[in-house]
Amino acid sequence: MYSRAKILLDEESIREILKDSASMGSLNKLHQINIEPLSKSAKIDYLAALQKQMSFLQEWSNRVIIALAGDEEIDPFSVADSEESYRIIQDQDREEIAAALRIAPATAQLKIDAARLLSNHLPLTTQALAAGEISAAHATVIARETERAIRSGLSTDSIQRVEERALAHAELHTPGQVANKVKSLIAKISPEDFQESVEEAMQERKVDFYPEREGMATVIALLPAAQALSLKNALDALAQISLEQEEIVIGREKFQRSMDQRRADALGEIASKALNDLSEFYKPQRRPVTVNITMDLPTALGMADNPALLQGYGSIPGSVARALAADGKWRRFISDPISGTLLDFGREIYEPPQALRDFLIARDRTCRFPGCRRAGYLSDLDHSQSWESGGTTSAENLGLLCRRHHRLKTHGGWQVVSSADGSCLWKSPEGKSYEIGPRPIDEIV
Repeated sequence: MYSRAKILLDEESIREILKDSASMGSLNKLHQINIEPLSKSAKIDYLAALQKQMSFLQEWSNRVIIALAGDEEIDPFSVADSEESYRIIQDQDREEIAAALRIAPATAQLKIDAARLLSNHLPLTTQALAAGEISAAHATVIARETERAIRSGLSTDSIQRVEERALAHAELHTPGQVANKVKSLIAKISPEDFQESVEEAMQERKVDFYPEREGMATVIALLPAAQALSLKNALDALAQISLEQEEIVIGREKFQRSMDQRRADALGEIASKALNDLSEFYKPQRRPVTVNITMDLPTALGMADNPALLQGYGSIPGSVARALAADGKWRRFISDPISGTLLDFGREIYEPPQALRDFLIARDRTCRFPGCRRAGYLSDLDHSQSWESGGTTSAENLGLLCRRHHRLKTHGGWQVVSSADGSCLWKSPEGKSYEIGPRPIDEIV
């Protein structure tokens, strides 16, 4: 039981911690307070005080990252051997951090970049983060939105003015609102830098794919405004054309697709047509790019409706899988009934080199380096034990590695021991070990 006096004392302590700068002492005090008996108002204060400490820990984490990766990028002209050596040195710390934290290498690089930028160029933001006055998200957007201006040579005084205004804005605004504020400030202080940042931003155009729940996925395209508008107008036109031509019938009810649904369907149709048109010309790993579905035999025959696997996405309903596979080409997989590990890849015509290549793509599906999800058909076939040292061209000794991680293994000091089921054990140049298990054929990786 907790006395009323004890609860009131805890609530007063929380309010004091909320007023103070973040510190390890404050974090310890919060840890000693029992949350359950507090009033709802005090629990809100507790959450806000804890958020301050998380900011303090984030700045601490940034300092550790700097200690690991250094506070400056390596000058490529200082590396005597070659551009290849420069890239390997740059990659080493990122890959160590990525493997240790179980995050993607690209995410590790973002952490390194943000830590360096804050440490070298944004002292006020770093101080505010350490004190818990802003969140890690606020610090990240300030770093991200000032990066181009800093690299293009905007004066220290100007950067400080932007920092001061951004930090003041952060007191009452979300990270997104602070990002807009920083953009506006830089555009006013230095129109030339703003123009340059727009030109640089155009170099970052890209398309990203994110699996969502319930058989859906998000595709995000970052495009120059004119291209994005052209895409929107094209989808609007295709959607409008189909308005009076199509309807979906479910039971006795008839309804027309919404404009949003027609736009989405039009984009999918454009992609399917392009993939079909390119199938004879673009063949990574000697095979056309395909949409691959894995399901058990009863589901394929309509005798069951077990979930199927859409490669590169995840689980989809059996009925949807059958509809997608109705006009497709079928291949036979034999897997371990308990673990799901791929054992054999059936072929009517035996072609050893291509059959082995097909088997490895089906078994590994993505690069085997810890945390990497580079698609297998875009990766290299790597001999774990090199051919020169006696390694065999076999399922046990071969695996998929993306070009960057293939290069790190060959030249960067990483070692791997491979097994026939696709599992492997990695050892980093620092002696850290990371185990990659076998990948069941009916699970997404």
